[in-house]
Amino acid sequence: MTAFASPEALPEESSSGAAAGGRLHWTEERISPVRVLRDRAFLAAAGTALLLLVAPLVWVLVGVVAQAARVWSWGMLTHTTADGGLANAIVGTLLLLGGVLVVAGVVGVGCGLYIAECRQPRRAAVLRGASEVLSGVPSIVIGYVAYVALVVGLHWGYSLVAAVLALSILVVPYVAKSTELAISRVPASYREGAESLGMTPTQVLRTAVLRPAIPGISTGLIVALAISVGETAPLLYTLSFTDSFPSTTLTHSSVGYLTYVAYIFWDQPGSTAQHLAHAAALVLIVLVLGLILLGRLVVRLTQKHAPERA
Repeated sequence: MTAFASPEALPEESSSGAAAGGRLHWTEERISPVRVLRDRAFLAAAGTALLLLVAPLVWVLVGVVAQAARVWSWGMLTHTTADGGLANAIVGTLLLLGGVLVVAGVVGVGCGLYIAECRQPRRAAVLRGASEVLSGVPSIVIGYVAYVALVVGLHWGYSLVAAVLALSILVVPYVAKSTELAISRVPASYREGAESLGMTPTQVLRTAVLRPAIPGISTGLIVALAISVGETAPLLYTLSFTDSFPSTTLTHSSVGYLTYVAYIFWDQPGSTAQHLAHAAALVLIVLVLGLILLGRLVVRLTQKHAPERA
């Protein structure tokens, strides 16, 4: 039999708590006014910082949408810039995004995977440092180097392949860094469990390491695409611009793109060109928002393999 303590043996606080409906009475410690003031000051500073971050974003979005809404017409999506539309620029921008996704995705993910799995810390540190230095190089410098090496040196001329390589060099460090971080966050127990099941190193890497790291890798790719879609300087050196639709020729063939319209057409004397600049800025914002939503969707679909979900 289990022995129960009598009510007389219970502490006075317990009996009084039971008498009050089972709630224990705790003595409230008086909070210092200085501490309350410090907490409120910290919250006010955080709110001010958030306002300083959000206010420019709202100002830019409202300004661009207001300017573009007054001149927008759906015919801009079907006509080229020569006819007062943006169709050729939109198609060219999508081609650039597809090329960057393939080139920067393969190179960046491979680089991040090699750094994360490298068993020589010194070599990994050198590669990591080189990637960080490359991420700090201005985009206009990358564009000039690509112009000298690809457009002039290899005689490719203004071409889509030169522009894709320039943009890929610009965003590869971001993909590599996000891949390395995503792989490093995979718990060691995943790898150990796969090895205990007799998997080969390739199977361990593909099944137990890369699959849980997909959300982080996909986020890095989406960020790289969002950065590349807003670049102008490298494309001015490697792609130039044309009012016609892109051709199937990879070299010696200029392509239209949205950032050129938004940047160059703004200073044109005609009102039609300025209207196209406003519309191109709006389409660019929609593309960036679409990329962000796509990244959220990919992360949600692949979250079941993430270490946090496990």
